[in-house]
Amino acid sequence: MSLEAIVDAADRILEAEGPEKLSMRRLATGLGAAPMALYYHVRDKDELLLRVLEAHARQIPHPELPADPRERCLATAILLYELLSERAWIVEVLTAGDLFAPAALWFVESMIGAAVECGCTPEEAVDVYHTLWYYIVGNLIIRVNSARRRARAAPVYGNEAMVELTTGVYPHLASVAPRWNELNLRDSHLRGLTAIVDGLLPAGCGKLVR
Repeated sequence: MSLEAIVDAADRILEAEGPEKLSMRRLATGLGAAPMALYYHVRDKDELLLRVLEAHARQIPHPELPADPRERCLATAILLYELLSERAWIVEVLTAGDLFAPAALWFVESMIGAAVECGCTPEEAVDVYHTLWYYIVGNLIIRVNSARRRARAAPVYGNEAMVELTTGVYPHLASVAPRWNELNLRDSHLRGLTAIVDGLLPAGCGKLVR
């Protein structure tokens, strides 16, 4: 039993069922080994998760990014969002603790570097990155949880409440209530990320300024 086999088996569980379903005992059973055998390769579940994250990060292609710093910041944020949207379990792992994959730090470097090139101080550039990161994570967590609820055919009480709104009390909400579910399902991350980049980077930097 190799470390690579352990990481591959853990990755399959994570992709299929999420991090909550991954345990060292279950992983060992799937590999036909005793749980203690895993500890010759990894210290604990956190180290195992870190190794799976790093394996994924090393497979990410490094595309040629725009030379314009504002466009580069946005392109990096969009790429990060779209990659994570395909691997929802990674978002759950990253937001549950202090784990990160060193091979993925180029995303952070790219966004912070672009902000500095636009005239931000290093501290301001970190704020730009954090704001983009929190938007990406928050957006994806809500989408993942909503998708799970729909998969269980659970009632969406928010949609039901919207239908009952009256124009006299909440006229603007009532006007969109019939389409509330449809509007909630729209993928608006491009508009959201663009607005954040435009709002946080200094005016006059790059081609995205309106």
